[in-house]
Amino acid sequence: MHTTISWTEAGKQCIARWRSESGTPPPKRVVVADDTMKADAAYRLACEGTALLWRGDFQNAKQLLQAMSRRADRKSRKTSDIPGEAFHLHRQAQSQRARTLAMILIPLDRDYAIPLRRAPDIRQACNEAYGAGSEHSVVSLRELLGLVGAHEWRKKGVEIPYLNARIHPHYGVFSPVRGEYVELVNTAPLPHAFPGLELAFDIGTGTGVLAAVLARRGVQRIVATDQDPRALACARENIARLALDAQVEVVQADLFPAGKAPLIVCNPPWIPARPSSPIEHAIFDPDSRMLRGFLAGLAAHLEPGGEGWLILSDIAEHLGLRTREELLALFDASGLRVVERIDVRPHHPKVADDSDPLHAARAAEITSLWRLAAHRENGD
Repeated sequence: MHTTISWTEAGKQCIARWRSESGTPPPKRVVVADDTMKADAAYRLACEGTALLWRGDFQNAKQLLQAMSRRADRKSRKTSDIPGEAFHLHRQAQSQRARTLAMILIPLDRDYAIPLRRAPDIRQACNEAYGAGSEHSVVSLRELLGLVGAHEWRKKGVEIPYLNARIHPHYGVFSPVRGEYVELVNTAPLPHAFPGLELAFDIGTGTGVLAAVLARRGVQRIVATDQDPRALACARENIARLALDAQVEVVQADLFPAGKAPLIVCNPPWIPARPSSPIEHAIFDPDSRMLRGFLAGLAAHLEPGGEGWLILSDIAEHLGLRTREELLALFDASGLRVVERIDVRPHHPKVADDSDPLHAARAAEITSLWRLAAHRENGD
């Protein structure tokens, strides 16, 4: 059964399917709103938990959302000089802001057409994210704009210099816009014990970008794994577009595929915290579950003399969420030793944004590729 949302309109009780990719429950209070709604009134209602089902001009709804966003940004935020506490306060503020701005609702027809004046055609974007439509539904304007943005990224793609090609991320699959981790995989030395490397595993492949880079570096066969159906479809489409099907096999698996490999690569989520939406699963890893799972299983899946490449930012350390000592202890407990650590500084725009509450952590951040090997049986 799908979740539904209900409201009263023109004296009648109405009901429709509720769509929320983040799993947010439908608002309990819904009022019908149009172009006469003022931003102050809309913001006050939204803060109180009342949603606005829009019946006016679509472009005016976007302008109202922008006006509410400015009001939300002006709201004073608690902060702290303690890194971990500052991070959690920032996440709470983000969550509250998202809940408030999600209170403008847009109706969708069965085919995802928007029955409002000056509404764009978003049917393809909705089909990509939701699948084929079959019933009237209601969605947050903020989510809808996210779908449209993801559709544009999927069409345009992200240029990857090391591939001399573009990777096209699907909705809900993390885009490889931060190129430093791709750069690390492109430049790290392949395991010396295996000239003409025949096999590698790419754990949590996402868009398939790292598997593609390994293939272009000459690895003869790559098995790329993921659990998420969207990521699997995305990776397969990108690999096919790059004509790398003969080298790269994309399979559904919880971390490792069957067997062993001389090289196993993993770029897990970097921050040990709870995600609040599906796309955040690529960034937030509660209790470092994926990191711990990868490290715990790595030695058993490595060929003798093989290497595991862990790509990990130290942002969690600067946020007070994990220490370097804890990370090194995980390596040791997993029967792993560090062959080499290759570092690169991020160059994304937030590094220079001193208005960002987490600026100090971002400015100090380093992304590393840890070359890991299993301890030798003689105790090395």
